[in-house]
Amino acid sequence: MLAFLGFLTIAIFLYIILSKRVSVIVALILVPLIFGIFTSDLASLGAMILEGVTGVAPTGIMLAFAILYFGLMNNAGLFDPIISRVLKLVKGDPLKIVVGTAVIGMATHMDGSGASTFLITIPALLPLYDRLGMSRLVLAGIVALSAGTMNLVPWGGPTVRAASALGVDVNDLFNPVVPAMIIGLIWVLFVSYILGKRERKRLGIQELQYDFNQELSEKELQLRRPKLYWFNLIFTVLTIIALIKVWLPLPIVFMVAFAIALIVNYPNPKEQQERITDQATGVITVVSIIFAAGIFTGVLSGTGMIEAMAQALVSFIPESTGSFMALIVALTSMPLSLVFTPDAYYFGVLPVLSETASAYGIAPAEIGRAAILGQMTTGFPLSPLTASTFLLIGLAGVELGDHQRFIFKWAFGTTIVMTIVALITGAISLY
Repeated sequence: MLAFLGFLTIAIFLYIILSKRVSVIVALILVPLIFGIFTSDLASLGAMILEGVTGVAPTGIMLAFAILYFGLMNNAGLFDPIISRVLKLVKGDPLKIVVGTAVIGMATHMDGSGASTFLITIPALLPLYDRLGMSRLVLAGIVALSAGTMNLVPWGGPTVRAASALGVDVNDLFNPVVPAMIIGLIWVLFVSYILGKRERKRLGIQELQYDFNQELSEKELQLRRPKLYWFNLIFTVLTIIALIKVWLPLPIVFMVAFAIALIVNYPNPKEQQERITDQATGVITVVSIIFAAGIFTGVLSGTGMIEAMAQALVSFIPESTGSFMALIVALTSMPLSLVFTPDAYYFGVLPVLSETASAYGIAPAEIGRAAILGQMTTGFPLSPLTASTFLLIGLAGVELGDHQRFIFKWAFGTTIVMTIVALITGAISLY
């Protein structure tokens, strides 16, 4: 019964947001609440919701101050010279910009952190996309594909979780899938080429003026701080280093950075309040989604729906398909990112799948390799169960349903491509 309610909760949630019946916030709050009532009393349900909201609070705080910080840097003109130089390099060609986006996304995800990747990449590239009239869905989608494929790195969350859950060495999981990962990254570049070519066809190669000051309104010019450009650039680099090195908890990094940048760029208290007010709509919209997502995950985890879904999933696998377990795990890994949190899948589902596969002579490491080809790798930037997804769409200013519809087939395609390579190279096998 719990498994049925869990799958039904997620199915209805995905349906109503993809069909745009209600807003994402409404769906995240009401859908799990309605189904949660059938599994728990109101007091227990309230405790689950509070635990879920508390769990996402650090992410909500980080996102709020990240939006404030990068909004402030945009007002001060930090990105103007960068955009100007990039436009000179690509000559207003959307194709080159989209391919460049993929390369930047891959490079910035070397640390294995989706949050830092999105916080670095999206604010830097969004003004460029807006200048040329390019689709924000393309920006969010390509960054998602790049970060997702790079998330196979040994220090990334999925690989570490899989190794811990199965009791195998991380290198035993990662090293054999390196060829698949490389081909996956090449595939992402190919996808960026396709999407970039579409944007080029839609918009053309634009002849642009590179002095953006001529394009700014009087108010925007007044907010620019050209004399503080080098301070803002160096300070932003230090902030990014602090995020990667985790000198302080990520929310604290942005809180402190925003406070310092605000007082340096706009010493007048009235101006400071205006800068905060300018970003208020974006902050409230995105942060409210984060806390609503906390309700969703809190109810699904607290009621036991996720655990029940894991057990039901394994029971659905016929014994006759046992020799194909690695292939089945690989092909289902990415879509199941929309159903299970990383902890639920890797510590709940994967050990059971591995135990089942062992009866057919399939090693745990092989099942682990199959899982990381999609589960919270290519799948994490689309999942409503990860805070990073909401960070991505919030910074890019796109709807979750639109983002999922746009990039799902390409993300699933990446997993399929990597699975084929993994079969060819022997990283996973058919017994």
